Amino acid sequence: MTEETKACERVVYMLQDIQEDKQKNIDAQELSNENEQTESLDNLKAKIAELEGAVLYAKAETENFRKRSIDEMDKARKYAIENFASEILLVKDSFDAALMVDESSLENYKEGIELTSKQLTSVFEKLNIQEVYPKGEIFDPNFHEAMTMVESDQDANTIISVMQKGYTLNDRVLRPALVTVAKEKN
Repeated sequence: MTEETKACERVVYMLQDIQEDKQKNIDAQELSNENEQTESLDNLKAKIAELEGAVLYAKAETENFRKRSIDEMDKARKYAIENFASEILLVKDSFDAALMVDESSLENYKEGIELTSKQLTSVFEKLNIQEVYPKGEIFDPNFHEAMTMVESDQDANTIISVMQKGYTLNDRVLRPALVTVAKEKN
């Protein structure tokens, strides 16, 4: 074997070693990529599980909030007039006390009814119930209900008389005032 042949063989072995090293590097890199992908996939699965748990928790919280809201609305509806009822009981007590008096004069009854009326007016003020007594005002169909129209010297659509007072609760009509309205003379 000549020197050249030996040199060629060394080059061939070196090339084979280089190729084997490249293949090992490629195999190692592929294995590393597979490991990274497996780790990445495991991380994604863990993240999905975490997010699913968070979604279930949020859904449960929302459902609980909805149930609490429904309960609170039911209680609000059921006990909405509790404040009114407790206030009106005081007026009822005054009427009952007046009926229990055995000997009383018409003057005493009148005085008792006036005091009870003041007490009821006080309850209305506490609860923001306002009286609508529109005599002399311009007719407003939002607050008044015209029962009759009468020819009058007053301007047209002016309220001449009030047959029944109206009431509002927090500026919302509970009952419109029943009124007589002026119309132009023919």
